[in-house]
Amino acid sequence: MANSTDTDGSRPQRRLFSRKPKADKPPKKPGTWKRIAEVFAMTRRNDPNVVWIMVLTFLAVIAVGLLIGFLIRNVITMVIIAVPLAFLAALFILSRRAERAAFAQIEGKPGAAGAALSVLRRGWILKDEPVAVNPRTQDAVFRAIGRPGIVLVAEGPVVRVKQLVNGERVKMNRIVPGVPVHVVHAGSGEGQVPLQRIAKKLQKMKKTLTRQEVTAVDKRLSALGTRMPIPKGVDPFKARPDRKAMRGR
Repeated sequence: MANSTDTDGSRPQRRLFSRKPKADKPPKKPGTWKRIAEVFAMTRRNDPNVVWIMVLTFLAVIAVGLLIGFLIRNVITMVIIAVPLAFLAALFILSRRAERAAFAQIEGKPGAAGAALSVLRRGWILKDEPVAVNPRTQDAVFRAIGRPGIVLVAEGPVVRVKQLVNGERVKMNRIVPGVPVHVVHAGSGEGQVPLQRIAKKLQKMKKTLTRQEVTAVDKRLSALGTRMPIPKGVDPFKARPDRKAMRGR
């Protein structure tokens, strides 16, 4: 008898012409507009003035377009051109304010310096965890390797983190002698660099190594095997600012 179950009481059988059960589909990634909305909501919570700045930027671009249109006696064409430009200008303002808001959320938390390094462009070799940590104070030193050489980014008061920095500097000079070692102190105090400016500071450093030398230095340092656990606080790779929404337009 054509029954939907096995005679031994096992699971139900699929009929001959019945449809196959649909496989579980992976969750869809949020679309561009949804990502922009999420970035806008996050930015607005930390920077309420962003709405007015975006509106004023939009209107300013439209006004310039109208003025040019009146001067060349072709208002309609200039409005068609000015509207998308005004929208892009507003998104640019949102992108800059969103990055600033993201850094403001993690400022002062352990691991914030690593998050600031994560926005560096191609050409840099980064470690997702600090190379030196003080477990008691949670001061840390992160390392970036690029064409300017080795950059140690210290997290913590300048005086207190000095011992950690000096220890890493001596180690670098011993393992890779001749390679420039730079030190950047992350923070908002005297002698420190704000989180949102760390990546720019590293990008402006004078290039002294070739790409091949950068790879060789990284391999030499990786052979040390000194991997330190990241202090509890901010995961640098989870705390990076979301720029996909800005690139998706």
